[in-house]
Amino acid sequence: MKLIMKKYILFFLALNCCLISFAQDGSDQQLAQHYFSNGEYDKALIYYEKLYDADPSKINFSRFVECLTETGDVKKAEKTFKKQIGRERNNQEYKILFAKFYENQGNISEANSIYRELIDNLEANSTDVVSLYTAFKGQSKPDLAFETLGKGRKLLKKSYPLNYYFADYYGSINQPEKMINEYLDLLDYHSSYSADIQLVMTQQIDFTEEDSKEYGILKQALLERSQKDPSNTTYAEMLTWLFIQRQNFAAALVHVKALDKRMDARGQYVYNLGNICVENKDFATAKKCFQYLVDGDDELYASRGQNALLNVRFLQVTTQRDFTTADLNETIQAYKDALKRVGNISSALPLILELTHIQAFYANKAPEAITLLTDALTIPGISMMQKSEVKMQLADVHVLDGDIWEAALLYSQIDNDFKFESIGHEAKFKNARIFYYDGEFDYAQSQLDVLKQATTKLIANDALNLSLMITDNYGLDSNYIAMNWFAQADLLIEQHQYDRAFLYFDSIVKEYPAHSLGDEILMKKSRAYQLRGEWNKAVTTLEELLKFYPKDILADDALFQLGQIYENNLLDPEKAKDFYRRILFDYKGSLYTSEARKRFLALRGEGSSLD
Repeated sequence: MKLIMKKYILFFLALNCCLISFAQDGSDQQLAQHYFSNGEYDKALIYYEKLYDADPSKINFSRFVECLTETGDVKKAEKTFKKQIGRERNNQEYKILFAKFYENQGNISEANSIYRELIDNLEANSTDVVSLYTAFKGQSKPDLAFETLGKGRKLLKKSYPLNYYFADYYGSINQPEKMINEYLDLLDYHSSYSADIQLVMTQQIDFTEEDSKEYGILKQALLERSQKDPSNTTYAEMLTWLFIQRQNFAAALVHVKALDKRMDARGQYVYNLGNICVENKDFATAKKCFQYLVDGDDELYASRGQNALLNVRFLQVTTQRDFTTADLNETIQAYKDALKRVGNISSALPLILELTHIQAFYANKAPEAITLLTDALTIPGISMMQKSEVKMQLADVHVLDGDIWEAALLYSQIDNDFKFESIGHEAKFKNARIFYYDGEFDYAQSQLDVLKQATTKLIANDALNLSLMITDNYGLDSNYIAMNWFAQADLLIEQHQYDRAFLYFDSIVKEYPAHSLGDEILMKKSRAYQLRGEWNKAVTTLEELLKFYPKDILADDALFQLGQIYENNLLDPEKAKDFYRRILFDYKGSLYTSEARKRFLALRGEGSSLD
């Protein structure tokens, strides 16, 4: 028992000593840093000497030497350098710091002797060469850094050509032609580096600058190398990438056609470029890409081209809303031709849904769309879910065509068939809107209350927004009249009767000038302009909303819509970024925060933090 007690006592004594020692070390570190930061080097020296003796780390060493130098003890500083270098013989950075120390003391010959020794003693080891280059560069010795690379290239020869580091050096001294050639020479070493080189070049070259010197040099170098060795497609592919970076898709198409033929790729390169054009909303060039495939000899890519061409036409009509009557008729005919090729089978449903959407909502042909959708419900073999998708589109077209109660019947059927699915939630929400349009605000509110708990986030948010709008603006007799007019105007917008809708809005403003619906009216007017493709008017209306209602609930909605319009329609990414940024910093509790952050970072070409 006594022996055990003795062991415990010894253990606690040892632990206590350790804690005291740790506390002392911590205190010494704090005092040393305090005096050093205040420039009291004589006082800091006492502590850094103790700390260095106990732990010769880089920070303790550098602070100790600086204190010695600042207090005039140059000889001891020199001895400490030699001691540290002796400890870490393979660490070239200490030797460079030692040479810098001699330079600061005016002893240039000793400094040069160390630099010379470091370069002369280099061996054929890529890690040592890169390490010495990096150390020289970090100590602002560009000439010695370059000499190190030259010596390294002789030693390593083709086993490790150091192109990346030469390019880094040339970039740092503003010699873009040599920098670019070093990067491209690396492709000769191994073509698999192309993705890495593209990434580095996007960081070094501003492709958006109109008269970019670097762009011209890179383009010329790639053309020359591609023509010099036509069998090597690496440079040709890099040239395509370059045109895409510059958003010069028309030039990329010419180049890709030639590349596709050279590689006997059957249309793969052209097809991939078409998809990139779609992503960048250059629908005109995308259509040329896919039409080229349709006119080609390869059946697989001709079929893919036909489907992709239809998709482009659909996107051009429904997102850009920039089309003529002739464009619409051509698009509708293209869909009808595609349906003839597919036949009356379930795989035709996606085409039917897209065609009827264009017919009803853009070509003023709702009756034709209703007939086609009604017939689609009888296609043999379609599933209950597919039928519900057709019913949803059919109901939407009935709303557009003025038959809201036929639409309500279809929405109810979908809701009953898929109560717990997202399509059922969407149908219930749209059915609630029917009663809202008809002025049955209490019933609409009861249905919206159920949907606030929907698992589908988008539907839950839509239900919440409509519910809040009704709650905020409905109650008193005058509010009922204004609210009824507003709901009728809202329906007229869905029916594309914009002028009649605006008459209702103007009546509300005239009869109830201080009504709380002011911001809602501006938001709906903006939606009407967006549906008509009048993007500048939509922007002006949303900016008016932000000017007069900056603290209201729709402010962040307005900012997000402005970001979307500038990003997707007016194609001004810088302005889009500004609006997304305002959501992140001025409306931190917004439901759009997450999506705004993603879009902001995507437009900035990053995926991390904000500045």
